Amino acid sequence: MKDKMKLVQIGAVCLLTASGAVAEPNGTRRQCAPIGGSFLTNLAVVDANTSLGTATGDLEGAVAATILEIAPGENGTTVFTVQHHFVTETGDNIAVDKAQATAVMVAPGLFAIVSYPVTIVGGTGRFAGATGGFDNIGEVDLNTGHTVFRYRGQVCLKAPEK
Repeated sequence: MKDKMKLVQIGAVCLLTASGAVAEPNGTRRQCAPIGGSFLTNLAVVDANTSLGTATGDLEGAVAATILEIAPGENGTTVFTVQHHFVTETGDNIAVDKAQATAVMVAPGLFAIVSYPVTIVGGTGRFAGATGGFDNIGEVDLNTGHTVFRYRGQVCLKAPEK
């Protein structure tokens, strides 16, 4: 009986690990999954500091980003402080913290994004209470007003109650 109980416990741990389910200290269960895709935006669509465009992949829908500050960074980099707004194709909002994109100028007005972590802090609908984040690489072309980013990370959603 003891061995059978141990086998059931091991099986349960394996199942939870395989599904990506985690329990938080407050007892909330979360289902975590990898995410990835791309963002394509045009600068100065809403106003001079805000881009608007599309998200593909796991966060498919619309994305806007407002540049709040541009400052010099270490080793000749430029740091863009940005606030994003996401609406998925199903109408859910994804809330994120302000992010800092570290860029290197590769030609006049053309920046390569070398570090750009974004933290997910909630949302609506499916993303209510979501956590996680993603990293971006990409390019910002101030000459044409175009941006392109590739994102990869993880999102943790509240697991369905049983």
